[in-house]
Amino acid sequence: MPQDSPEFLAQSAQVPSINFSPEKLMELQQQYFKDAAGLWTQGLPGTPEPNDKRFAAQAWGDNPVAAFSAAAYLLNARTLMGMADAVETDAKTRARIRFAVEQWMAAAAPSNFMAFNAEAQQKAIESKGESIAKGMQNLIHDMRQGHVSMTDESLFEVGKNVATTEGAVVFENDLFQLIEYKPLTAKVFEKPFLLIPPNINKFYILDLQPENSLIRYVVAQGHRTFVVSWRNPDASLAHKTWDDYIEGAAIQAIAVTQEITGAKTINALGFCVGGTILGTALAVLAARGQATKRPSKPLPVASATFLTSLLDFTDTGILDVFIDEAFVKYREKEMGKGGLMKGQDLSSTFSFLRPNDLVWNYVVGNYLKGETPPPFDLLYWNSDSTNLPGPFYAWYLRNTYLENKLVKPGQTIVSGEKVDLRTVDMPVYIYGSREDHIVPIGGAYASTQVLPGKKRFVMGASGHIAGVINPPVKNKRSHWIRSDDKLPKTHTEWLAGATEHPGSWWTDWSKWLKAQAGKQIPAPKSYGKGKYKAIEAAPGRYVKAKAG
Repeated sequence: MPQDSPEFLAQSAQVPSINFSPEKLMELQQQYFKDAAGLWTQGLPGTPEPNDKRFAAQAWGDNPVAAFSAAAYLLNARTLMGMADAVETDAKTRARIRFAVEQWMAAAAPSNFMAFNAEAQQKAIESKGESIAKGMQNLIHDMRQGHVSMTDESLFEVGKNVATTEGAVVFENDLFQLIEYKPLTAKVFEKPFLLIPPNINKFYILDLQPENSLIRYVVAQGHRTFVVSWRNPDASLAHKTWDDYIEGAAIQAIAVTQEITGAKTINALGFCVGGTILGTALAVLAARGQATKRPSKPLPVASATFLTSLLDFTDTGILDVFIDEAFVKYREKEMGKGGLMKGQDLSSTFSFLRPNDLVWNYVVGNYLKGETPPPFDLLYWNSDSTNLPGPFYAWYLRNTYLENKLVKPGQTIVSGEKVDLRTVDMPVYIYGSREDHIVPIGGAYASTQVLPGKKRFVMGASGHIAGVINPPVKNKRSHWIRSDDKLPKTHTEWLAGATEHPGSWWTDWSKWLKAQAGKQIPAPKSYGKGKYKAIEAAPGRYVKAKAG
């Protein structure tokens, strides 16, 4: 067997010890028999759990066989999950077992099969088979496009009804375009504002519609705003590394923003992986500043905002189930020297983190019921996947998720400099979402213990995207702040002293950012400056390229 094969790597990994407590198994067995007997003694119909939306339609209750199949499935699911939780092994192995059982139970739900789905059967009868025909059309359409439709993608077009904030591309290289947005105020703050979104997705999550656009909101607050629009990698970028993205993108974008505006320092924001990229770039710039004859030379970035970002990868949540030495070695062998991590593979991975909501819900609706999913800008963006260069992806897996080197001073070298986040000394605003399954709230909070400058931490409600994209005009959700600004060691300790505030966290952040932005000056009348001229209207070409 070749030593670089995934089979060899899997076999070479240490096999974990797995045991069950006889007492816990006995307890589960007794509970199962009790609940199963209850199903039979109350008669065949059974009663699905009322809070499970998969079986909430009246058709399930009206069909005795379907109702019983749903109730029996839920009983089996509870028991299997109980067994997964009862495994006596290390925490990571237990999490992997639980994840596998969750995936299997989500796929095996009777709602996913026409033979058992009473609601889909009723719709087929009422429509005289039209829903089945439409479902087949939907299935063929999705097979051709390569992914399950989460929304009616035909209703959206980048630059037409999403990503519509007015601006122009003022710089581009092979990794990114830099967009400058047209001011909406007569005066702007002297320190410009640069946003670095995740390159695992497209930037227009920050500019979906005018009413929920973070970019438009920032521009309207008087900030001269620039945004990195990543190129969707193809074979020509298959050898690009983490260093390339730090040097040729993040640091380059900071420098160009300075040159165009003439500002000595700027304010910057990193979102998700964009925050990890920004933090790394700032550490590289700090190392270079310390190496000069003027150690007190200020960083070109005056303040930083980190939205649902990881710098300390101790707590990575559910994604940790995928990461171990064997997996990372396999990816390094596969694409560490060149290749592409396909966007559709990444998108599928993230969807299966919430399989019922982001996979099987659409399988049932699109194919069994023959429905067209309603228009939803966020889900259109979610389906607009991006590739990653293999070397970039492999470096990221090993140095962050596996070995957590960014928080170990001097343990990793990027762009020729030893990374030490303790040198990134500036005011920072750190935001985390309470129900985030990609960047757990504890992981987001951990940045407060890494960065040395004055820090403000805010927690918002909801998840990775919905928590961030929460405009004040909607007056939705809540956010939590500590009035004393203390940052104890753990998020749990922080939360004990935090106060809930209704509505969006954007207003709090806006006040903080204005305090970092300096005086106001007349807004520019044109895009760019000198050699940096408008290349094309926003949102530019790069964001429109589809993952091949």
